[in-house]
Amino acid sequence: MADVKHNGKTFTIQDEIQAKYPELIKMILATESMDDDERQYWFDIMPSMTDAQIDRLFNILDTEKKKLEELEVKYQKEIKSLNEKHLIEWQEFQLKESKKKVADAKANDKAEDGDPDDVLKALNDL
Repeated sequence: MADVKHNGKTFTIQDEIQAKYPELIKMILATESMDDDERQYWFDIMPSMTDAQIDRLFNILDTEKKKLEELEVKYQKEIKSLNEKHLIEWQEFQLKESKKKVADAKANDKAEDGDPDDVLKALNDL
Protein backbone atom coordinates (compact mmCIF):
# COMPACT_ATOMS: atom_id res chain seq x y z
CA MET A 1 0.00 0.00 0.00
CA ALA A 2 1.16 3.48 -0.84
CA ASP A 3 -0.08 6.84 0.28
CA VAL A 4 -0.53 9.46 -2.43
CA LYS A 5 -1.05 13.09 -1.46
CA HIS A 6 -3.17 15.35 -3.62
CA ASN A 7 -4.48 18.82 -2.68
CA GLY A 8 -3.82 18.22 1.00
CA LYS A 9 -5.64 14.87 1.05
CA THR A 10 -3.91 11.51 1.40
CA PHE A 11 -5.21 8.59 -0.63
CA THR A 12 -4.30 4.96 -0.01
CA ILE A 13 -3.64 3.05 -3.22
CA GLN A 14 -2.34 -0.50 -3.60
CA ASP A 15 1.17 -0.65 -5.04
CA GLU A 16 0.01 -3.07 -7.75
CA ILE A 17 -2.72 -0.65 -8.91
CA GLN A 18 -0.32 2.27 -8.80
CA ALA A 19 2.17 0.40 -10.99
CA LYS A 20 -0.44 -0.95 -13.41
CA TYR A 21 -2.62 2.16 -13.91
CA PRO A 22 -0.54 5.32 -13.30
CA GLU A 23 -2.43 7.35 -15.94
CA LEU A 24 -5.82 6.36 -14.59
CA ILE A 25 -4.74 7.32 -11.09
CA LYS A 26 -3.66 10.75 -12.37
CA MET A 27 -7.01 11.16 -14.10
CA ILE A 28 -8.95 10.20 -10.98
CA LEU A 29 -6.93 12.68 -8.93
CA ALA A 30 -7.40 15.43 -11.51
CA THR A 31 -11.11 15.07 -12.24
CA GLU A 32 -13.42 17.73 -10.87
CA SER A 33 -16.45 15.46 -11.06
CA MET A 34 -15.44 13.47 -7.97
CA ASP A 35 -14.97 14.45 -4.38
CA ASP A 36 -12.16 12.96 -2.28
CA ASP A 37 -14.35 10.19 -0.84
CA GLU A 38 -15.33 9.09 -4.36
CA ARG A 39 -11.69 9.10 -5.41
CA GLN A 40 -10.76 6.84 -2.52
CA TYR A 41 -13.74 4.60 -3.34
CA TRP A 42 -12.45 4.08 -6.89
CA PHE A 43 -8.93 3.39 -5.64
CA ASP A 44 -10.36 0.82 -3.21
CA ILE A 45 -12.46 -1.06 -5.77
CA MET A 46 -9.99 -0.98 -8.66
CA PRO A 47 -8.37 -4.30 -7.64
CA SER A 48 -11.73 -6.06 -8.00
CA MET A 49 -12.67 -4.38 -11.29
CA THR A 50 -12.42 -6.22 -14.60
CA ASP A 51 -10.21 -4.91 -17.40
CA ALA A 52 -13.35 -3.84 -19.28
CA GLN A 53 -14.53 -1.85 -16.26
CA ILE A 54 -11.11 -0.23 -15.87
CA ASP A 55 -11.14 0.66 -19.57
CA ARG A 56 -14.65 2.10 -19.24
CA LEU A 57 -13.61 4.26 -16.26
CA PHE A 58 -10.55 5.45 -18.16
CA ASN A 59 -12.66 6.31 -21.24
CA ILE A 60 -15.21 8.20 -19.15
CA LEU A 61 -12.54 10.29 -17.44
CA ASP A 62 -10.66 10.83 -20.70
CA THR A 63 -13.83 11.99 -22.48
CA GLU A 64 -14.65 14.31 -19.58
CA LYS A 65 -11.14 15.80 -19.72
CA LYS A 66 -11.32 16.37 -23.48
CA LYS A 67 -14.78 17.94 -23.30
CA LEU A 68 -13.66 20.30 -20.54
CA GLU A 69 -10.60 21.29 -22.57
CA GLU A 70 -12.82 21.98 -25.60
CA LEU A 71 -15.14 24.13 -23.48
CA GLU A 72 -12.18 26.01 -22.06
CA VAL A 73 -10.89 26.81 -25.57
CA LYS A 74 -14.38 27.83 -26.71
CA TYR A 75 -14.95 30.13 -23.74
CA GLN A 76 -11.48 31.63 -24.00
CA LYS A 77 -12.25 32.56 -27.62
CA GLU A 78 -15.60 34.06 -26.60
CA ILE A 79 -14.01 36.00 -23.75
CA LYS A 80 -11.32 37.31 -26.10
CA SER A 81 -13.98 38.37 -28.62
CA LEU A 82 -16.00 40.15 -25.93
CA ASN A 83 -12.90 41.88 -24.60
CA GLU A 84 -12.02 43.10 -28.09
CA LYS A 85 -15.57 44.34 -28.65
CA HIS A 86 -15.60 46.22 -25.35
CA LEU A 87 -12.14 47.63 -26.02
CA ILE A 88 -13.39 49.10 -29.31
CA GLU A 89 -16.47 50.51 -27.57
CA TRP A 90 -14.28 51.99 -24.83
CA GLN A 91 -11.95 53.57 -27.39
CA GLU A 92 -14.94 55.08 -29.22
CA PHE A 93 -16.26 56.44 -25.93
CA GLN A 94 -12.86 57.96 -25.10
CA LEU A 95 -12.66 59.50 -28.58
CA LYS A 96 -16.09 61.13 -28.13
CA GLU A 97 -15.06 62.44 -24.72
CA SER A 98 -11.81 63.84 -26.15
CA LYS A 99 -13.68 65.55 -28.98
CA LYS A 100 -16.14 67.02 -26.47
CA LYS A 101 -13.28 68.35 -24.32
CA VAL A 102 -11.64 69.95 -27.37
CA ALA A 103 -14.94 71.52 -28.43
CA ASP A 104 -15.54 72.79 -24.88
CA ALA A 105 -12.01 74.21 -24.74
CA LYS A 106 -12.53 76.00 -28.07
CA ALA A 107 -15.83 77.38 -26.85
CA ASN A 108 -14.17 78.63 -23.67
CA ASP A 109 -11.34 80.23 -25.64
CA LYS A 110 -13.82 81.93 -27.94
CA ALA A 111 -15.83 83.19 -24.97
CA GLU A 112 -12.73 84.49 -23.23
CA ASP A 113 -11.21 86.12 -26.30
CA GLY A 114 -14.47 87.31 -27.73
CA ASP A 115 -15.76 86.79 -31.23
CA PRO A 116 -13.22 88.19 -33.76
CA ASP A 117 -16.06 89.98 -35.58
CA ASP A 118 -17.07 91.67 -32.33
CA VAL A 119 -13.49 92.81 -31.74
CA LEU A 120 -13.29 94.31 -35.27
CA LYS A 121 -16.63 96.02 -34.81
CA ALA A 122 -15.49 97.49 -31.49
CA LEU A 123 -12.31 98.80 -33.13
CA ASN A 124 -14.31 100.36 -35.97
CA ASP A 125 -16.59 102.08 -33.51
CA LEU A 126 -13.60 103.84 -31.90
